[in-house]
Amino acid sequence: MNAPRQTWTDDQLETLRINYANWPTYLVAFVCGHSETSTYQKAKQLGLRKSAEFLSSSASGRLQKGDLRGTSGRYPKGHVPANKGLRRPGWAPGRMAATQFKAGRPTHEARNYLPIGTERVNADGYLERKVSDDQSVVPARRWVGVHRLVWEAANGPVPSGHAIAFRPGRRSVVAAEITLDALELVSRAQLGARNIFHNRYPKDVCQLIQLKGALNRKINRRNREKLDG
Repeated sequence: MNAPRQTWTDDQLETLRINYANWPTYLVAFVCGHSETSTYQKAKQLGLRKSAEFLSSSASGRLQKGDLRGTSGRYPKGHVPANKGLRRPGWAPGRMAATQFKAGRPTHEARNYLPIGTERVNADGYLERKVSDDQSVVPARRWVGVHRLVWEAANGPVPSGHAIAFRPGRRSVVAAEITLDALELVSRAQLGARNIFHNRYPKDVCQLIQLKGALNRKINRRNREKLDG
C-alpha cells in the first residue's frame, strides 16, 4: 500500500518560495520532503519561476553557448538515414503489419483492455471498480471506489463538500468486507483532520517530521539574512 499523500506545511511553502528561484528543483524537493513533480506543480501554482542567473548557470542543466554536451550523439550534417527510400504505405517487416492494431477497432479488442466490473487497488490503497467504457470520459473517471459505490447504492449521490470514509479499523481492499456498516459520510474538513500526520504516524516518526520542520526554518532564516545583506 502506498503512503498517504502529503500536504504542504507553512514551513515547506516558505522554503519553496525562498529557494525555488536559485536552487535546482531536486534539491528544493529533498529539503521540502516532496517529490520533484509535486514541487514543480506547487511552484507553478504559486507563480514561482527560476531566476535568470540560475537559468544561465550550469546548475540549470540547460545547454549554454559553446557547450559541447551531447554532440557525440548527434547526427552530423548531411547524414543519410539507413531506411531512406524504404518507407512505403502498407510495408512492414515480417508479420508486423498483420499484427498491428487497426484504427477504428473497438476498445474491447485491445490487448490491455479490462472489462466493466474489473476491480483494482489504486495508488492510494483503495479498491476501485471499472464502471464505464465511454472514451469521452477521463480514464481515471471510468473507475470508482468500491466503498463509494456501496454507499451511493444505499443513499444516493455523495453531498457536495463531503466524502465517504471507512470507519476506524474497517478499511479493506476485499470487496466482501466493504459493507455499508464499515462506511460513514464525513465532511472534507473532518477528512483533512483525520489525515494530519499526528494521526497517521507513530510518535517517533512525528518527532522526526517536526525536527525536519525546525531544520527548514533555520535554513529559511539564514537564507533571508543573506538576501537582506
